[in-house]
Amino acid sequence: MLWGYANGIFPMASSADDPALHWCEPSERGILPIGGVHISRSMRRHLRQSGWRAKLNGEFSAVVSACANRDETWINGELFRLYGALHDMGRAHSLEVRLGRELVGGVFGLTIGGAFFGESMFSAQKNGSKAALIWLSAHLEACGFTLFDTQYPTPHLTSMGGKVIPRVVYLRRLSRAIRVDADIRSRPLPPAHALWQPRTQTS
Repeated sequence: MLWGYANGIFPMASSADDPALHWCEPSERGILPIGGVHISRSMRRHLRQSGWRAKLNGEFSAVVSACANRDETWINGELFRLYGALHDMGRAHSLEVRLGRELVGGVFGLTIGGAFFGESMFSAQKNGSKAALIWLSAHLEACGFTLFDTQYPTPHLTSMGGKVIPRVVYLRRLSRAIRVDADIRSRPLPPAHALWQPRTQTS
């Protein structure tokens, strides 16, 4: 798995019931800016009023299960097992957004050096996954990451500043990023108030 990600490919299953894994290498790759995710005015207001808080690696299995809990999913039993093993190795991580004890959104992915490979996200409440991506992007910047890979582009990611780059450009960025000395656990998550303040202000 780690060799594949370091070389620009990643596995997916055709469905939850299909035990086979297929290696994917898109001709175009989606990426999000590190620390520069677009936050709309309405989203800033929502974050300010929500009372949400975030935690890293609090409930990894619950986040993966929530991401797979949809009518069509590419996360089968084998991937669930592999993600769990990578989490135990300190290579797979989740970020959970909470209101009290309630899980309202989250995202999970893998890390190699200064590259974060986003796998999936979910929302249990409106804007839950957006909040998770905003928190994660800010945290990756603070921890020294240089690449936030989202695999395939989507309108949702594009609205948050996501871009599409050709495979050859992605591979060059990937080669540099995996050589960066970064650790997603090296710093605490940014406080909630830091997310909704414009980047020109200090928190």
